[in-house]
Amino acid sequence: MRLTAIFAGVFIAMSAVVNAAEMGDDGLHKEPWFSTTFKDVAEDIEAATEAGKRLAIIFEQRGCAYCRKMHEEVFSDPKVAAYISENFMVVQYNLFGDEEVIDIDGEELSEKTAARKWRVVYTPTILFMPEVAGEDSNAGAAAVSVMPGAFGKGTTLHMFQWVKERGYEGEEHFQKYHARRLEEMGAEGKTDD
Repeated sequence: MRLTAIFAGVFIAMSAVVNAAEMGDDGLHKEPWFSTTFKDVAEDIEAATEAGKRLAIIFEQRGCAYCRKMHEEVFSDPKVAAYISENFMVVQYNLFGDEEVIDIDGEELSEKTAARKWRVVYTPTILFMPEVAGEDSNAGAAAVSVMPGAFGKGTTLHMFQWVKERGYEGEEHFQKYHARRLEEMGAEGKTDD
C-alpha cells in the first residue's frame, strides 16, 4: 500500500513535469506555440494579420514565480493553449533582456528599454497589438489591451477571446464581458477551470 502511494506521488510529479513548458537558455519558459521573430513589432503585426491572427507580446523574466504559474497552470490547459495558438501569434520578450527590438515608430531598442518605454513593469505582462500598426505610434501606446499579471485559466481565456472579438471597440468593458461569460458557463453547468 505504501509503495503504491509512493509510485502514485512519483507519477503525479512526472505528469506535472510533462505539462510544464520547456525552459530556455535565458531562464524563460518556452511554449511550443510561441513565435520566434526578429522582434520588429510592425513586421510582427503584419505577419500575424496575414496569418489570420493577432499579435500578443508577452514579457517575462528569469525566476518569475507568476510566469511559472501561468505556464504550468494556464498555458498547459489544452483548451487555453489551442485557442491562443489558433488565434494569436505570441512573441516572448525578456523584461531585462538585451535583444534588439524595433518599435512601431522605427526606434531600435533593447527588450529592457522597450519595456520601460512601453511602461511594462510586471511579469508576466501581455500586450495585445492592433491588427494594423500606425507608423507614428509605439507598441505600448498602440496596444488595444494589456493583461498585467498571471490570472486563472478562465480569465486568461476570456481576455484572449475578448481581444479576438474586438471587445475593446464596444461598450462592454472586459470585466463585464468576463462576468457575463462566467454566468453563461454557470447556466450551462460548466465551471471556470
